[in-house]
Amino acid sequence: MAAEPGTSEVRPQHRFDAGRLERFLCRRLAGFPQQPEGALAVRQYSSGQSNPTFYLRKGEKAYVLRKKPHGPLLPRAHKVDREYHVQKALFAAGFPVPEPLLYCSDVSVIGTEFYVMQHVQGRIFRDLSLPEVGPAERSALYVAMIETLAQLHSFDLQSLGLQEYGRGPGYCRRQVSTWKRQYDAAAHTDIPAMNKLAEWLANNLPADDNEETLIHGDFRIDNIIFHPTEARVLAVLDWELSTTGHPLADLAYATIFYFWPTSLKGLGQGTVFNFKDTIANPSFEELISIYCRCRGISTTFSNFNFFLALSFFKMAGISQGVYARYLIGNASAENSHEFAKMVQPLAEKGLELSKRSSFSSTRDRISGELFHQSKKGEEILLKVKQFMKQHVYPAEKEIIKYYARHGNTEEKWKKPPVLERLKEMAKAEGLWNLFLPDVSGLGQLDYALIAEETGKCFFAPEVFNCHAPDTGNMEVLHMYGTEDQKKEWLEPLLEGKISSCFCMTEPDVASSDATNMQCSIERDGNSYVINGKKWWSSGAGNPNCKVAIVMGKTKNSSASRYKQHSMILVPMHTPGVKLIRPLSVFGYLDEIHGGHFEIHFNDVRVPASNIILGEGRGFEIAQGRLGPGRIHHCMRSIGAAETALQIMCQRAAERETFGKKLYHHEVVAHWIAECRLSIEQARLLTLKTASKIDTLGNRRARKEVAMTKVVVPRAVLKVIDCAIQVCGGGGVSQDFPLASMFAYIRTLRLADGPDEVHLSTIARWELLDQSKKLTAKI
Repeated sequence: MAAEPGTSEVRPQHRFDAGRLERFLCRRLAGFPQQPEGALAVRQYSSGQSNPTFYLRKGEKAYVLRKKPHGPLLPRAHKVDREYHVQKALFAAGFPVPEPLLYCSDVSVIGTEFYVMQHVQGRIFRDLSLPEVGPAERSALYVAMIETLAQLHSFDLQSLGLQEYGRGPGYCRRQVSTWKRQYDAAAHTDIPAMNKLAEWLANNLPADDNEETLIHGDFRIDNIIFHPTEARVLAVLDWELSTTGHPLADLAYATIFYFWPTSLKGLGQGTVFNFKDTIANPSFEELISIYCRCRGISTTFSNFNFFLALSFFKMAGISQGVYARYLIGNASAENSHEFAKMVQPLAEKGLELSKRSSFSSTRDRISGELFHQSKKGEEILLKVKQFMKQHVYPAEKEIIKYYARHGNTEEKWKKPPVLERLKEMAKAEGLWNLFLPDVSGLGQLDYALIAEETGKCFFAPEVFNCHAPDTGNMEVLHMYGTEDQKKEWLEPLLEGKISSCFCMTEPDVASSDATNMQCSIERDGNSYVINGKKWWSSGAGNPNCKVAIVMGKTKNSSASRYKQHSMILVPMHTPGVKLIRPLSVFGYLDEIHGGHFEIHFNDVRVPASNIILGEGRGFEIAQGRLGPGRIHHCMRSIGAAETALQIMCQRAAERETFGKKLYHHEVVAHWIAECRLSIEQARLLTLKTASKIDTLGNRRARKEVAMTKVVVPRAVLKVIDCAIQVCGGGGVSQDFPLASMFAYIRTLRLADGPDEVHLSTIARWELLDQSKKLTAKI
C-alpha cells in the first residue's frame, strides 16, 4: 500500500499481532473487509506522545487505532475508554470528530485496551506557522480552529449525556495537583522552576474555579484535520485529556505558541514552530475576539495569566512524562529522548507569564525582541514618555536656574516649586511609585524600560516618586516592616509626603566589607541606643527627610559575622542625630537629591519597636533591598547614556574642524558607534537581570545583578567620557550636563558595593555554576 503521510513502520516496542487484530475486527467491526481482501496493513503515526496511534488499511477501507502504551504507566493516564466515550457523544451531536467504531477492553487481542475510529482524509499542519499556505488561508485556518473551540465550549453537558464525565467544580485546583503529582512521579532531576510555578499556581487559583464546560485538554492546530482544499475543520483528534472544567484552560493552551520560549524550536510531539515565519495574521487579539464573539462573552479576562502559566506547567509535565517513558522504553515517539531539555524552559516561561496582567504577544514575537513588556508596562511607558515630553523637559531650565540662583544658600536643599507641581501632576495621572511591583502592578522588566526613560533627565525620577534612596527604603518597609512601621513611615513615603535616607557606609572603616561596621545598636530596656558615624547618607539634606534607616552592629558574639548587624528606623528629629557636613562628588553637592551627608549618632535612643525584622537580620534585609535597587540605578543610568550620546551626536553634527564636520572624522564616528554598542549591550544585560528577578526572584538573580552593577556604570561612563571629549571645553563646564552626569555615574562604581566586590561575587557564582555543569556531565 502507499504509505500514509506521517507514518512509519511500527516501532519495536509497540508491535502487536496484526493477524490476531484482523481476526478480531472481522468478527466485531461492522463493514470490515472480509477475506480474501489481503492481509491487514499496519503503520504507526510518528506524532503523538501519549497513546500510540496506528493507521490500519485493508482493501479500500482505512481506519485509525488508538491504544494504551505497554508497561508501567502514570496513574489516571492513557484512558482510551474515555476518549472513545467522549468522541461517540460529540459525533452524535454533529461536532467534527472521527466516527468512533469499536472499543475493546480485552487486552488479549493486542496486549492493551484500544479503540478503532474512522480514518479522516485531510490536512494536518505540523509547522504552526503554516508555511505551505498563503497569509489569507493561514488566517482562515486559524479562525476555523478557534471557532471550533468556541463550538465545543458552547455544548450543554446534559444534552451530550456527559454530565458525569468530569469530577465537578475545582478543575483548576485538580489540574495543578494532577500535573504536579505526575511531574513528581516522572521527574529525573530537580527543576526549581517547576516547584515554584506549582506553588504559584496553587496559591493563585481563579475565583471562578467552578465552571463545568466540556474541554479538550490538548487543543492545538496540529490536533486538527482540515479539509483538503477548504479552511474547514473535519475532525478534532486526541481526546485523552478531555474532561469538564474551565474553558479558558483550552483557550490558553490553544494560543501558547504566541508566547513560546524562543530557546525551544517547537512544541514537541512532532510539532514545529518556525520562528522565522512567525504568524503575523491572525493576531492573538483577533483570535481572542473571535472566540468571545462566538461564545457571546466579554473579551476581558482578569486571570488569563493563570491559564497561560497552567498551560506551560502542563506542557512541562507532559514533556517530563514523555522523557520518563523514554527511560523505561515505552515512549510513543521517536524523538522522546529530546523532551528532558524542554521542561525547564517551559516552567520558566510559565513563571514569566504568571507575572503579566495583560497580553499582546503577537506584536512582541514579531518584533524579535528578547524581552517583552506586559500590556500595562507598555501603556505606562507611553504615558511616562508623553509626560516627560510635555512637562518634565520643558521644566528643566527653570530647575537648573533655581539651583544656580540658590547654590550658596540654605535654600539649595529645598525643592523648586515647579518640581512639587510636577509631582502632583504625575500622581494625578497614576504615574506614581512605579518601581514597586505590588503597588504598580509592574514587574522589574516593565520598570527597567520606564526607569531608563526617567534617567534621561536628572530630576525626573523624583517626579514619579521613583528616586533613591526612598525607593530602596520603601522596598525595605514593604517587605520587612511591621504594620505599625508601615503605617507610620511607608504610607507617607508612598504618598510623597516625606522623604528618607539610608545610613550604612562609615568613614572610619573600609565599608566595602560591611562586617567592618562599628556603629552600635544596643538594647536598653524598651529602647535601642545607637552610637556611631555614617557618611554618604544620600537625601539627608532634604528638609522633608523625616526618617533614616540605620544599619549597625548588635552584640551577639556567638552569631556568625553576617548575623551581628541590624537595621533600625531613626526619626531625624531624635536627639543625638547630627548632620555634620554635606559631601561633594567631584565638587558637586547633588542638591536635587538632598545631598550626601556625614551623620553622627550620639546616644540616639529610639523605641525597641523600631527594629526592622529583628536583631541580626541586617544583611538579610540588605540583600533584599539591594537586589532590585542596585539595578534601578543601572536602569536609570542607561537613560543618562542615551542623553549623553544624543548630545555627542548633536555636537558632532554642529562643529567643524579641519574643514569637515566632527562626525566625518573617523575617530569620532567610531566613538559614536562604540557608544551605541555599549548602550545596547548594557541594556540587554539589564533587561535579562530584570526578567530573571521577575521570574525567579532576587536570590536566584544575584549573579546577574552583580554583573549588571559592574557592566552598566562602566559602559555609561565610557559614553559620557566620549561625549565630553567631542564637546571639548564645554563638556566639562556647566553649559552641558555631562560633567555632573559623569560625577554621578562614577559614584555608582562604589555605591552599593565597589566593582571589585561584585567581581568576586561573579567569580564565585560562575565557579559554582561550572562545577554543577561538570557534576551533571559526570
